[in-house]
Amino acid sequence: MRHRLVGLAAAVLLGAVVAVPQAQAQRVDAVVEWYDVTAGVLAAAPAPTQVTNNRTWAISWLAAARAVRHGHDRAFTEAAVASAVHDSLVRLVPSRAAEVDSALATTLARIPSGAAKSRGVAAGSAQARRTLAEREGDGLDPASVNAPFTVPPAAPGVWQPTPPAYAPAIQYGNRSAKPFTLRRADQFRPSPPPALDSTRYQRDLAEVRDYGSVDSTVRTEAQTRIASFWYQGSQPAFVTPVRVALTESRASLADRVRLVAVYNVAAVDTQIATSDAKYAYQLWRPVTALRTGGLPSWTPLHVTPAHPDYPSGHATYAGVSEQVLTSLTGPRTRQPFDLTSPTAPGVVIQYQTWRDLSRDNINARVWSGIHTRIADEVGTDLGRTVGRHTLATFDRLLG
Repeated sequence: MRHRLVGLAAAVLLGAVVAVPQAQAQRVDAVVEWYDVTAGVLAAAPAPTQVTNNRTWAISWLAAARAVRHGHDRAFTEAAVASAVHDSLVRLVPSRAAEVDSALATTLARIPSGAAKSRGVAAGSAQARRTLAEREGDGLDPASVNAPFTVPPAAPGVWQPTPPAYAPAIQYGNRSAKPFTLRRADQFRPSPPPALDSTRYQRDLAEVRDYGSVDSTVRTEAQTRIASFWYQGSQPAFVTPVRVALTESRASLADRVRLVAVYNVAAVDTQIATSDAKYAYQLWRPVTALRTGGLPSWTPLHVTPAHPDYPSGHATYAGVSEQVLTSLTGPRTRQPFDLTSPTAPGVVIQYQTWRDLSRDNINARVWSGIHTRIADEVGTDLGRTVGRHTLATFDRLLG
């Protein structure tokens, strides 16, 4: 992994697609085409809660995976994918219906007319209806996700709203949502965080104190760039890495559809599991611990999100991404790829292994001053665990 600075005009906005080399553009790849449609729709009209956006991805691509699961000729498969994702997106993001309709017309115009094309359209539409019906009222709409949380009385180790806004807790309702493959939200709940007086917790808190403060004298310029880069939203941060895996994969069209579906189903379930653990343990954030412990003016490099410390949601996204992409495409890409971030304008970081994204996410949240290292490490492990579970059980969703 390496990072470099580039001009603002050269930076790729988060969620923007990676350019396809001209040699690959001779034949349109319908999977990448509809991946880009989905990414564009959610970049233009995102829900205010990131798990809701993952839900849109998961429903749309699970419907597509169901439509193509038995394997058919290319005309059927392309028509089925386009129809399934189109019908799902029109229902879930109606404000972007015109552009999704236009994309469908473009795809269908390219596919030769015939019975295979007609069957594909019908199959995609049928599976979209089925999947949307199954997920109706699943508790992943923004209002349900941000269900009110009653803050407990202040006490050592107990989460309290954090400065500067002291905003109400968010994502409390995730833990009550309906998972895709988990039996229940606490199925993989991690062990409790270390005791406040333990060597591990005291060491981790001291690390945040020294490296995560806004005026740190020990954090390097490179560490500050990593912290700022990964301060971006967790869900959109992995849109481009998944696309890289998709374009590098030599698997069949149907298997690559499955890749997108598995990833997003796993991401939804990971966030349900993350919120379960966060609100089961309600561990205070480093800023609260440090100010309570005698540093009343200590301020993190970045503003602390409004939910408990343990485990880190950013890290769970990294862990599930690493697990799913490694399992489906291998531990590294054939060629290094560049990532950019809206929270670090002008910075490009180059990666080639999925594990390096996890490593940087773990470090970044410490250097931002918003998580203890144990919260990041346990979060990454939780994401990997849910990812393995999803990979093992996903085919049950296809029947």
